[in-house]
Amino acid sequence: MEITYHRPADDRGTALTIGAYDGVHRGHQAVLRLLRELADARGLAAALLTFDRHPAQVVRPDSAPKLLTSLSQKLELLEATGLLDVCRVLHFDEQRSREPAEEFVREILVEELSAKLVVVGADFHFGHGRSGNVELLERLGADLGFEVVGLGLVSPAADDAGGPSEDREPYSSTRIRALLVEGDVAGAADLLGRPHAVRGTVETGDRRGRELGFPTANVAVPTEIALPADGIYAGTAVVEGGEHVAAINLGRRPTFHVEAERSLLEAHLLDFDGDLYGDAMEVRFVERLRAEERFESVDDLVAQMRRDVEATRRIFGSG
Repeated sequence: MEITYHRPADDRGTALTIGAYDGVHRGHQAVLRLLRELADARGLAAALLTFDRHPAQVVRPDSAPKLLTSLSQKLELLEATGLLDVCRVLHFDEQRSREPAEEFVREILVEELSAKLVVVGADFHFGHGRSGNVELLERLGADLGFEVVGLGLVSPAADDAGGPSEDREPYSSTRIRALLVEGDVAGAADLLGRPHAVRGTVETGDRRGRELGFPTANVAVPTEIALPADGIYAGTAVVEGGEHVAAINLGRRPTFHVEAERSLLEAHLLDFDGDLYGDAMEVRFVERLRAEERFESVDDLVAQMRRDVEATRRIFGSG
């Protein structure tokens, strides 16, 4: 997959889809599979036009959603699908947000990406004031030489547990964020097709975990990234040396702090002994074990931490 911030090198003409594609969830993947089929049938390059930040971070920063993936994660996930020839990353800023819809189509879709087919959601809006929609695309396409396919939201396929797909809630990044707010990381993983993962740098903490016999890596995650609800989770931690089973604490440590300004993400890597300070780490949330709670004594806390580690081992069958 060619990742470009400018005009792509592939000049075949494109079957193009457009969107934030935050999370690259199963609904996104279904759209990309359709795009691949349509592109192959027409001899076109399969292309995605996405953005270097979520447009809402520019248009309505106070209410912009937390992100399921950083830009680097998103690009890695898109490449891993093997379905795209080109991913054009568009810089989105105030000037771009004020661009008329018609100008955006002519400049980016036609002149730069040579779109011959545009595949978007039926509720797709773009351009200044969200004035552009599928109807406008169809009118412009008739003049500028591209077809338009408007798609409804993708729902899970029928299965024994969930029943007919029309009775099940569609895949959406908004729904995944809501599940994370509830701490339902297993439900979020079902929609994503993988565990929800966040990335950050391991920072020096107060070393209290090490004093209690459970050393933790304190992971600084960018504030714009979506974290699950505070609680204790079983998951894994990925560092340069590989992936390790981990008991994960996300919270404000009420046993030691009456009030804390923010939640901290701490991962205890099972059966690991090494210095991770300053290293990059990806934390993957697999299952919620319990809510965060305050203990009357440190001994009570340590006993619960042992139970959390054993529960994590059972989930992964490790030891």
